[in-house]
Amino acid sequence: MYKEKIQEIEAAISAADANNPEELEAYRMEFISKKSVVGQLFGMMREIPNEEKKAFGQLVNGVKQAAEAKFQELIEKVNSGSKKSGRRGLDLTLPPGNQAMGSIHPLTATRRRIIEIFERIGFNLSEGPEIEDDWHNFTALNFPENHPAREMQDTFFIEKNPDIALRTHTSSVQVRVMENQKPPIRTLSPGRVYRNEAISARAHCIFHQVEGLYVDENVGFADLKNTLYHFAKEMFGKETKVRFRPSYFPFTEPSAEIDISCLICGGKGCNVCKGSGWVEIGGSGMVDPNVLENCGIDSKKYTGFAFGMGIERITMLKYQVNDLRLFTENDVRFLRQFSSLST
Repeated sequence: MYKEKIQEIEAAISAADANNPEELEAYRMEFISKKSVVGQLFGMMREIPNEEKKAFGQLVNGVKQAAEAKFQELIEKVNSGSKKSGRRGLDLTLPPGNQAMGSIHPLTATRRRIIEIFERIGFNLSEGPEIEDDWHNFTALNFPENHPAREMQDTFFIEKNPDIALRTHTSSVQVRVMENQKPPIRTLSPGRVYRNEAISARAHCIFHQVEGLYVDENVGFADLKNTLYHFAKEMFGKETKVRFRPSYFPFTEPSAEIDISCLICGGKGCNVCKGSGWVEIGGSGMVDPNVLENCGIDSKKYTGFAFGMGIERITMLKYQVNDLRLFTENDVRFLRQFSSLST
């Protein structure tokens, strides 16, 4: 019985033909692949009586060799026909070509590097929702009711609910941490934030921030400065200069802007540093006692510092990019420049 089946397969192989890659692939599936009729013959081995298995195996191997030899003939025929017609032939025996791999986005690389630097000095990671209520985004952070940040020109409020908005900073995450954790607290909060601002080379309505918070007994401004000096040297190099300028934030007192020497122009002046040679990378200060009390922390016993930085701004300086909009335009020519970044 099996001899008749083998003879039928041999006849089919002998009569098979292929004039194009599609027919060649059909032949391969029918006679060469594991699920082919030849492959099924090998599966019949268990049903053959022991005394006939040797003879059966020889016949099946002969069919397999005939199928493979025919396949090589058909490959040469199809390739020869493709060359004559001016088309490039399909050689199914070649291994697949290497596929072009993507690379890590520069913003992601910067975010990971920032987290790595601060984790080494004891900061843990915390995250929170991007849609926030008024308490966590403004009130708990000591924003007065008439503060400009509450107005429509700076904040995206959710329609029909003025108490819900897209978060304007990741300080809201720090509030949630302080509400649910007792000091000592040392946390880093990276994430996406939203502000109703005009898009330019230096600003965007959607961007990324990373904010740090340290609350414990006897925390002073010197601790803040040393922490940020360490970050700047690790992120941008030991030659980087750092300066603090007095400023005002509702949630910190005293407060200071953080500037570093412009790495794009080397301090000579460019459109990123506005010709000053310095670039602001964020704000910082000692946590206002009102904020601590709003979060249930005794401000007479504990003090703390906080800082916030824009990841886009840091990436611009790190990789000397002069236009923030390039990070969101998905221009492959731009992104390919970062193909060497580690994933």
